Amino acid sequence: MNKAKRLEILTRLRDNNPNPTTELEFSSPFELLIAVLLSAQATDVSVNKATVKLYPVANTPEAILALGVDGLKTYIKTIGLFNTKAENTIKTCKMLIELHNSVVPEDRAALEALPGVGRKTANVVLNTAFGWPTIAVDTHIDRVSNRTKLAPGKNVKDVEEKLLKVIPAEFKVDVHHWLILHGRYICVARKPKCGACIIEDLCEFKDKND
Repeated sequence: MNKAKRLEILTRLRDNNPNPTTELEFSSPFELLIAVLLSAQATDVSVNKATVKLYPVANTPEAILALGVDGLKTYIKTIGLFNTKAENTIKTCKMLIELHNSVVPEDRAALEALPGVGRKTANVVLNTAFGWPTIAVDTHIDRVSNRTKLAPGKNVKDVEEKLLKVIPAEFKVDVHHWLILHGRYICVARKPKCGACIIEDLCEFKDKND
């Protein structure tokens, strides 16, 4: 894909959604961190249904730690992999208290050292909570980047590196949100809604639908 076409795609996505953000509900970097940790292999909707009950009761590392693993499970049992996520969340809260004065660190290495937090989760927190120009690549972003040929790659790490290389600075903070929403609602996995796509004429996907 050439530079001019890529720029037009990004411009249209920006014009359509000038102030994008995550669909996860949060009111602090800590709430965002826990929500993203819980969202692995789960939908944002399912996480929001759990955290809307959890956060009024416990929305600090100390408060969630006080719940304990079993107490936390009662709030997140509707989320996939809740047993492992409960254990990781409790361990993460303990580390935040002991190592970071209960504050979510604005540091990639420190974030990735937390149990259950990988590169993608760290990227989301750095981008959404702190405004870093990071790009967290999930299955939606990987699909959109490869289908459109915006930033094709063999795996999510390849796609992330390509996006960081080809996306102009003015778009980097928001492109993660534009692409994930586009993949979630328009460029869906089984049958993309090409007829409703604002970048359909620029997309280089060969198997478009009407």
